[in-house]
Amino acid sequence: MSLFGGTISSLENGLNYASLKNKTIAQNIANVDTPNYKAKNVSFKQMLTDAQSETISANRTDVRHYDFNIKTSSPGVYSYENFNYRSNGNGVDMDAEQASLAENTIYYNALVERISSKFNTLNNVIKGGK
Repeated sequence: MSLFGGTISSLENGLNYASLKNKTIAQNIANVDTPNYKAKNVSFKQMLTDAQSETISANRTDVRHYDFNIKTSSPGVYSYENFNYRSNGNGVDMDAEQASLAENTIYYNALVERISSKFNTLNNVIKGGK
């Protein structure tokens, strides 16, 4: 039995996602003036779709065994290859990146607050409510 029923690990996965998204946004902002740089994005929906659609072959010892699905190594970062925001081929929209950064920061802070609350609850229980 898990102490919080998997809540901590789910929050950890959310923090990892938000951290990767923040790094990607920061990379886009840092390359706003780089010619031919294509903006990148982290998409949970796209990661989930990719994970559900990819297959591998497994060593089957019986015809009744299922075929296996596996996710190829993809960090979940996708480029907008055909999008040019500026005439020099750069695909970074600074306003959109700043809005995305603000939204991601709020999401990250909410997750941190929630996981902190879980640990405070655990600490309260350990101390016996004192």
